[in-house]
Amino acid sequence: MTGGVQIARLADGRLHLQHGPIDLIIEAFGPAQEVAAAYDQAVAAFDGLLALLVEELALLRAPVGAEPPALRGPVARRMRAAVWPHRATFVTPMAAVAGAVADAVLEAMVAGRRLRRAYVNNGGDIALYLRPGERLRAGLVGSLDHPVLDGIADIEARMPVRGIATSGRGGRSLSLGIADAVTVLARHAAAADVAATLIANAVDVDHPAVLRRPAAEVDEMTDLGDRLVTVAVGPLEDGAVDAALAAGVAAAEDMRGRDLMHAAVLLLAGQVRVVGADPALAAARAA
Repeated sequence: MTGGVQIARLADGRLHLQHGPIDLIIEAFGPAQEVAAAYDQAVAAFDGLLALLVEELALLRAPVGAEPPALRGPVARRMRAAVWPHRATFVTPMAAVAGAVADAVLEAMVAGRRLRRAYVNNGGDIALYLRPGERLRAGLVGSLDHPVLDGIADIEARMPVRGIATSGRGGRSLSLGIADAVTVLARHAAAADVAATLIANAVDVDHPAVLRRPAAEVDEMTDLGDRLVTVAVGPLEDGAVDAALAAGVAAAEDMRGRDLMHAAVLLLAGQVRVVGADPALAAARAA
C-alpha cells in the first residue's frame, strides 16, 4: 500500500478508505465472497490514486480552454470528460474530482463481481451500481452547514442515473453562489459533481446581505484564484431568494436540455426548486 492510505471495515460492514483529502465510504450488496472480493478490488484501485492526481495537479487546477488539457491519468481523464461540455463558462477539472474518484473506484470494484448493488460515497458525491431491477435510496440534505435529512432520492436501475452529487455554500469547496445546497442526479458521479458545482454557483443575487471575499484569501490552495466566493449570507427577502433560485433553475434547465444531468434539487433559505419531473425526487418537493 502507498504510504498514508487508511483502510478500515466499519462496524456495519462498510469499507472506509482514506488518503489525504479523499475519504470514501463504500458498500456492496451480494454474496459474501463477492462483496469481499469487490472490497479487495476497491482497495487495489484506491492505492496510488491520489499520487497520480497530484502529478497532474497544475493542469487539473487550470481553467479549461479551447483545447482539452493533455491529462494522462485515468481519473484525470474522467475529470476532463466531465467538465469539457461546460467549457463555455469558467471551470477547471477539479470541479469533477470527487465524483471522478468515486466513479473510478466503483468501476474497479464491480468488475467481474456478482453484486446486486453498490455505491462509493466520496464526501457526498456518490457513484452507484445497480443490477437490473434493483434500487437505492439516498438522503437529500437541505443545508451543508446543518446536515439533516430533508428528502429522499429513490434511484431505480431503469433510470439513467448512476451518480449523485451535492454542492453549495458551506460544503467542502468554495462556491461563487449562495445556494444552501444543490443536489444533482446524472449518468455518473463526475457529471453530477461538476453540474452541482456550476448550478450552485449560478444560484446567486447581488445583495448587501451577501458577503464575498477573493477565493485565494479564503483558501490559498483554491483553483478559483481571485474570483469572489461567498463567505456569509444574511437575511434575504423573498424576492431576492426567488431571483437567486431562478438563476440556478435556468442553469439547471440548460444542462438538462443538453443531457448533462437528469434532475436537480435547489435549496435556499427554506425554499426548494426541482428541475426534472421525476418520481425519484417526489420527496424533495415537500422538503
